[in-house]
Amino acid sequence: MKNKMLFGFHAVTSRLRHEAQSVEEIFVDASRNDRRMQDLIANAKEAGVRVMPVDAARLDKITGTRRHQGVIAFASQLALARNLDELLDAIEGPPLLLILDGITDPHNLGACLRVADGVGAHAVIVPKDRAVGLNATAAKVASGAAETVPYITVTNLARTMRELKERGIWLIGTSDDADKGLYEADFTGPAALVMGSEGEGMRRLTRETCDLLVSIPMFGSVESLNVSVASGVCLYEARRQRIAREG
Repeated sequence: MKNKMLFGFHAVTSRLRHEAQSVEEIFVDASRNDRRMQDLIANAKEAGVRVMPVDAARLDKITGTRRHQGVIAFASQLALARNLDELLDAIEGPPLLLILDGITDPHNLGACLRVADGVGAHAVIVPKDRAVGLNATAAKVASGAAETVPYITVTNLARTMRELKERGIWLIGTSDDADKGLYEADFTGPAALVMGSEGEGMRRLTRETCDLLVSIPMFGSVESLNVSVASGVCLYEARRQRIAREG
């Protein structure tokens, strides 16, 4: 299985914490000797992972960016992107899914994964084409969530959405021109939140396949929210409703 590059303290530390045996080796900035770096190196050595001090310029060259925070890890891919049917069969209680239609910014994808983990969503589903993919930048922004949230890539998003509907999962899309507001939607049952791309929103077929469209109330001067912020607003409303129902 092909190795994956992780960089940044959150991403590397999370992998060491959850799946240390999957980490092959770690490269660190030899000039850093602060407490954060010392703790990471100690954790790696305790897990039996080789740590290689190198100069910062080499880290810049490996990652193609200076935003690595002085730490890079190479690790085997985790089997989180499972078959969707197997994933759904293993879920206890009503599923809560996040569907992202054509997200092209890795920072937005990483932030969406992070909020999906925070709210306890069961998976993030994305189309194979016209999307950024889970690259190293997205994994870093996700702050470890890329290692804990199943990331399901599908060939035909509309078909996958129809299959979810056949399983009784309610598809709730977001649109600025929707007749209903977010707080009128019922997220207490099996539900999937559908978010469109940063600029164009949902594609036509994606929109038409949704069971319900809702808008996020906006009270200021801006017309819309960043897709990751909007995902957070909607997913936490779903979680709030589920907590209220259980209580």
